[in-house]
Amino acid sequence: MRTRPLKVALLGCGVVGSEVARIMTTHADDLAARIGAPVELAGVAVRRPGKVREGIDPALVTTDATALVKRGDIDVVVEVIGGIEPARTLITTAFEHGASVVSANKALLAQDGAALHAAAEEHGRDLYYEAAVAGAIPLIRPLRESLAGDKVNRVLGIVNGTTNFILDKMDSTGAGYQEALDEATALGYAEADPTADVEAFDAAAKAAILAGIAFHTRVRLDDVYREGMTEVTAADFRSAAEMGCTIKLLAICERAADGGSVTARVHPAMIPLSHPLASVRGAYNAVFVESDAAGQLMFYGPGAGGSPTASAVLGDLVAVCRNRLNGATGPGESAYAALPVSSMGEVVTRYHISLDVADKPGVLAQVATVFAEHGVSIDTVRQQGKDGEASLVVVTHRASDASLSGTVEALRKLDTVRGVASIMRVEGE
Repeated sequence: MRTRPLKVALLGCGVVGSEVARIMTTHADDLAARIGAPVELAGVAVRRPGKVREGIDPALVTTDATALVKRGDIDVVVEVIGGIEPARTLITTAFEHGASVVSANKALLAQDGAALHAAAEEHGRDLYYEAAVAGAIPLIRPLRESLAGDKVNRVLGIVNGTTNFILDKMDSTGAGYQEALDEATALGYAEADPTADVEAFDAAAKAAILAGIAFHTRVRLDDVYREGMTEVTAADFRSAAEMGCTIKLLAICERAADGGSVTARVHPAMIPLSHPLASVRGAYNAVFVESDAAGQLMFYGPGAGGSPTASAVLGDLVAVCRNRLNGATGPGESAYAALPVSSMGEVVTRYHISLDVADKPGVLAQVATVFAEHGVSIDTVRQQGKDGEASLVVVTHRASDASLSGTVEALRKLDTVRGVASIMRVEGE
């Protein structure tokens, strides 16, 4: 074993960063044995230097992150501060000064992953980011390495624990959205401002990363269709139950049937209770991968939190340090396929549409005619009426998003249609 330690700079010392530092200290001997050399925490960049950080030598703490990554003796920079800037500049500066980087920054990687990979390659350094998607669940490395010889066709997953907790609570207790969100906040699953989670910004960033790796194509955050879950109601769950389904916020990355394009989207969807993702409860994450040779694979576990995320960071740290000792680098960006990313209008799936209609003869025929005129085939229809008003629930066969949008627009113009109560996609067939 080499006695000279590999030096690690830690950018950020919040929930995740403090756990990374703790594990590096408490598991130092094991990490050294696995890597082949000791690892030493050489500096910790923070915004509030006066805060007491248990187990961290105050002499290591600095507010000058730029000076830390420019030191020249740093082997690996661990970035867990999040956001776009200053993280982007700090990471590129680290490459320029000879350090490899381990990051958990999904937003930055989804927006500027290609540029960061290019900078890492230019300077002969590693960029690893297992912790950016699904916390402790090994997902990036299996897609990037274990399935490198296979053809991945679909990645379907629950990649945000906060939203899964809220939807699971609505499903299991009949609670409304706000009530379930309040409980998630009280338990610490939701932030004071939950927008990034409930409006699916977080999940969309993860979908961009997963799609890029799975399909060897550059997929940016702007390429991902995003729809939040704030409009999901208890009535939607009752409708889902009648179909033998539940509702999940899903990240869906797909290769087109002809293989010529890909799509990436995040939105609430009904999913059959028989599908493995339907049983994912609470704040857990799970990702279902479908490929030609391996078939169907499911990855499951805690998708957030200090310890789970730190576990993923430390796994990357070990891999990067081993590469460093061997004078090598691991897999970089693989974007050779360069497939076009299709718009949401081209996505084909099933739909569940709930309409408020007049309770009188001929309404069903009018509605069916509109669907037929727009080339949308109906699978099932359920109608209930009382006192001159009725609800009509239509489940379609597979149709494009564009054709369904045209159908709904035409339905709104019918005098007998009082309103469109809800529209939800049905996935996981």
